[in-house]
Amino acid sequence: MAGIRKTFGSLYIQVLCAIALGALFGFLDPAHAAAMKPLGDGFIKLVKMLIAPIVFTTVVVGISQAGAVKDVGRIGLRAIVYFEVVSTIALVIGLIVVNVLHPGSGLAFDPAGVDMKSVATYTSASQQLSTVDFLMNVIPDSVVGAFAAGNVLQVLLFSVLFGLVLLKLETVGRPVVALIDTISKALFGLVAMIMKLAPIGAFGAMAFTVGKYGIGALLTLGKLMAGVYITCAAFIFIVLAAIVAAAGFNMFKFLKYIAEEILIVLGTSSSESALPRLMDKMEHLGCARAVVGMVVPTGYSFNLDGTSIYMTMAAIFVAQVSGVHLTLGQQLTLLGVLLLTSKGAAAVTGSGFVTLAATLAVFPSIPLAGLTLLVGVDRFMSEARSITNLIGNAVATLVISKWEGALDVRRAQAILTTGHPPAD
Repeated sequence: MAGIRKTFGSLYIQVLCAIALGALFGFLDPAHAAAMKPLGDGFIKLVKMLIAPIVFTTVVVGISQAGAVKDVGRIGLRAIVYFEVVSTIALVIGLIVVNVLHPGSGLAFDPAGVDMKSVATYTSASQQLSTVDFLMNVIPDSVVGAFAAGNVLQVLLFSVLFGLVLLKLETVGRPVVALIDTISKALFGLVAMIMKLAPIGAFGAMAFTVGKYGIGALLTLGKLMAGVYITCAAFIFIVLAAIVAAAGFNMFKFLKYIAEEILIVLGTSSSESALPRLMDKMEHLGCARAVVGMVVPTGYSFNLDGTSIYMTMAAIFVAQVSGVHLTLGQQLTLLGVLLLTSKGAAAVTGSGFVTLAATLAVFPSIPLAGLTLLVGVDRFMSEARSITNLIGNAVATLVISKWEGALDVRRAQAILTTGHPPAD
């Protein structure tokens, strides 16, 4: 009895059961299951309300303890270089797979007469999407506004500047750092409380997804969905696994360590729902707080590996299903556009469709009406890309920490192997 209680007391098992029950409910009673949406949305909102203050406290304390301003700059530069290289690899892999599978072949689609209302929000948002707009949006109109809107990049900018000031103040700033550190611990305690609701959130989100969109849409675009899932899996177990191995760690042990976060993302279709917990876990693993505070929030905007894979495959799919042949040169141009638009849409709600709309606008021969085909299955594919984004950011934090010499390797190996830190 004690063993059963311990097993079902695990958050991992609870979320897994909740996902299964939600999917079953959605299949058996779609109408009532679709009404469960507030459960998933409510859980995600609870987590999101903590992201901005957690990013602020973690970054400020981490930077104020970094040792020197140049160390902070080096971490940021290395993170950006890593993000660009890895996300480019993800884009290229997506391009190769979609050309091999040809998921759009054999589907009859006539752009004429298509009702664009379902994607109007995304296409209109894409018209204001540019690199300059994105860069200007990183600077908040006010500090309070950045926190109120929950804009991670704006909060991150303010946090870095505030942390650098405290670092320069040295002894004078220590009482402030100590206070913020205490607040940080309280916030992570609050995260632990909210995570007890994760099974309810996962149940509601999964029930809504299956009940609202059904299984029929999956059969229609099954080839594209299978391609996205297979490509994301290959990226994780080949590319990311190779990066982790080069850092001296085992990918399967690392995935086991963040398994609960993966399941939370699977259930909610939102990588943000696991952001605070991921930051806490990476710090527990032995990554320096300064690296965790810089890499994880930045990665959620710049290191979207799963989104990069999906963007490439979806864009080429729309071209294929519309009967538009793209030459190799045009596809490489598309790749270059995606490198920019995928960053520009990072902080935009519904960024997947916004990025697609902005990218396809560069190629007038590809009808935007093709986006309507993806509306019904996008929610199902969001799990694959969100999980890949989560794992990609966790790997980035581990690798950059090792690269910086800011990782307690002995502690990390012990925790990944035994589940416990080494005995002193």
